Amino acid sequence: MKEILRLEHIQKFYGNQGNLTKAISDISFSVNSGEFVGIMGASGSGKTTLLNCISTIDTVSAGHIYLDGADVTEIKEKELARFRRENLGFVFQDFNLLDTLTISENIALALTINKAPESQIAGKVQEMAQSLNIIDILDKYPYQVSGGQKQRCACARAIINKPKLILADEPTGALDSHSSQMLLGTMQSINEQLGATILMVTHDAFSASYARRILFLRDGKIFTEILKGGNSRKEFFEKILDVITMLGGGQSDVC
Repeated sequence: MKEILRLEHIQKFYGNQGNLTKAISDISFSVNSGEFVGIMGASGSGKTTLLNCISTIDTVSAGHIYLDGADVTEIKEKELARFRRENLGFVFQDFNLLDTLTISENIALALTINKAPESQIAGKVQEMAQSLNIIDILDKYPYQVSGGQKQRCACARAIINKPKLILADEPTGALDSHSSQMLLGTMQSINEQLGATILMVTHDAFSASYARRILFLRDGKIFTEILKGGNSRKEFFEKILDVITMLGGGQSDVC
């Protein structure tokens, strides 16, 4: 499979020499196109910092990040916004939908910003909404639909430009258990059926069990990784819990 993301000896420090905090000590890994990778670790393990560096929201102190062969760490500040628009999709915990736009307009926004031909926008929105089972709410506003439907709208917006990588930061954090399951099923579906490459930070072992590979961070380094392989999701869930126990805490301690 084609390698889409590669991190080489990433380090991230905050503060100055007198008061230096090391958020990421030394992290290297790669992600192939079409993978669904979860990132877990205790509070302060560096997982959110890692996601922020990959997304170019934050800069690394040392090391290199390559997305589809391009060195992300070398991109000039004025070019970063365009780079994100053209290459990355984001799924946030709080949806980030615009209340003054319909669901259809929210999904189309990503296409409009990227200057897609107007004649193609409606068809692409319909196609994406159909695949995520939200075709019947396209004319509604965010306040008129459920949390799960909002999150599927956010997923549609994230993938409609066919980004090289989708970054999800605690995507189920604001959802009840039923909506969480629906969203995770949606993410699994866009990964398996649409070939989307997903990197998801989560504190929750149940959410992580939908991924195919989990990287566990501790003290700014990769502690270990596990693969789903031929395991059922329930078996993978148990393996995740075993690693969390090894890391020294129950499920609620991993955040």
